[in-house]
This record gives sequence, structure tokens and C-alpha cells, in this order.
Amino acid sequence: MTISLRKARVIIRKALEKGHEMDLKPLSVVVLDAGGHVQAFEREDGAAPGRFAIAQGKAYGSVMLGMAGTAQMARAEAQAYFMTAVNGAYGGQVIPVPGGVLLRDKKGVVIGAVGVTGDTSENDATAAMAGIEAAGLIGEI
Repeated sequence: MTISLRKARVIIRKALEKGHEMDLKPLSVVVLDAGGHVQAFEREDGAAPGRFAIAQGKAYGSVMLGMAGTAQMARAEAQAYFMTAVNGAYGGQVIPVPGGVLLRDKKGVVIGAVGVTGDTSENDATAAMAGIEAAGLIGEI
């Protein structure tokens, strides 16, 4: 199973709404399917154009490693050589920080990941979770 375009759009819309509610800087949100492919992406007006790569890197690491951004960051701090090797294996596409949220269905199966960037990593993760919960899915920060 993977994430539908309809659910991906809900996640993005609600994540951006949460960003406005929290008065965050302009956000960029990507939703990847279980294979790490982009299902949907939006970048708010005023967000830097390079934010796509950051959002995608946060989500990509989550789905490809099966661990959320917070767990990746802890792993990078504990075993920098491991995350360096992983990033090499994935062509430098992994950004191991909060804001990359693993996406599961109600049975606990990984169906994709969400990447949010634009504010602090913790605020990015909060916005991602608001979108995920609004879509009726389970996020792992």
C-alpha cells in the first residue's frame, strides 16, 4: 500500500495551515510514496527555491531507512560514519533531522514519508504531524 494523491494533498494543506496558525516562516512540504517517489509537493510564497531538496531529503531518509528524522539525527550523532555511508549509498539525498516524518497506515505499514522545511526542525515536524493526523494516518517523528 502507498499514499493516495488525495491524502497527500490533505497532508500538505493541513501542514501549511498549521504553519500559518503557528506563525511559522514560509514552509515547503513534500509527500513521498513507499518507494521514495514524490506524490505531491508545495512551496509557499516566500520560501527559498532550494527548499524542495531539503524537504525531499528529510522525507527520503525516513522512507528509505524506515526511521523518522529524529531517530536519524540521533543515529548520526551516535554513529556519524553510518549516516555518512548511508548518504553516500543514496547519492547524498538524506537529510537526517526532524521534519522528516515516517508515514504509516492504521495497520502500522510504512506507506511513505512527509518532509517539511522552512522553520526550525521541531516546528517543521509539528506542521507535518498536523497534516498527517488530519489525513487519518500515523506519523512517526
